[in-house]
Amino acid sequence: MSIFSGTGVALATPASDDEILFSEVEKLISYVVSGGADALIALGTTGEASTLSDNQKESFVRFVRTKTDLPLIVGTGGNNTKAVTKNCLSAEKWGADAFLVVTPFYNKCTQEGAFAHYKYIAERVSHPIIVYNVPGRTGFNLLPETMAKIAKLKNVVGIKEASGNMVQIERCLSIVEADIYSGDDALTAPAMCMGAKGVISVAANVAPELVSHMTNMALSGNLLKAGAMQLKLLPLIDALFAEVNPIPVRAALNMLGIDMGNPRLPMTELSESNKAMLKSIMEELKLI
Repeated sequence: MSIFSGTGVALATPASDDEILFSEVEKLISYVVSGGADALIALGTTGEASTLSDNQKESFVRFVRTKTDLPLIVGTGGNNTKAVTKNCLSAEKWGADAFLVVTPFYNKCTQEGAFAHYKYIAERVSHPIIVYNVPGRTGFNLLPETMAKIAKLKNVVGIKEASGNMVQIERCLSIVEADIYSGDDALTAPAMCMGAKGVISVAANVAPELVSHMTNMALSGNLLKAGAMQLKLLPLIDALFAEVNPIPVRAALNMLGIDMGNPRLPMTELSESNKAMLKSIMEELKLI
């Protein structure tokens, strides 16, 4: 069962003074949906879920659900297996169509522990699960062979692969019987050329039409055009990761007229030099 193909947008969360700015959330949803998004991802890294209260998480997901019929994937991961299971069951009630479950972080685990983690969760939920591998954030790399085992579990339908290692992505595509999504904007076209279903994208918050055009070209088999669009987007992608995500994307959305509010610590404002660089690139792409 495929949750989506093409462009999934890892939504940023406009918030200020501990309050979610729902009018700005609505603007962001309208912008990315009109730009061709195929799915929305709430409460991920880009959405700063770790600094949202449980009530804020619920209100955010419920609000997004009322604003779109696109597949809604909710980040429910953590490093406490039973708590993650509870998060999934809550997200089901809020309107999630699927869960994005990151590998355990900080305490980490063995490859066998990761398998047991996902097995426990998959046996206790009814909605589809997309496994999220991002070793740069978690300090743990889920190996392709372990992914292949996890993909055979009930309810596991996809992998968001954000190792940044193209050889690992190739290995996943060759042995994992589940949908593979690029978790790195800079590797979307190469991954899709080898069979990935799409991307869960930070850049699509800012340039949804361009990212969606790239994924549509790849899905239709027009690999040269997809590759050309990837190269066109590369300066923007580099700028959006010039500092820790989501610091740059928040600045970019402010430039687009979507008020992101004040950063929640430990996130800070984008430096002035990087802000100037980002603005110049967005102007070149005619985004602003």
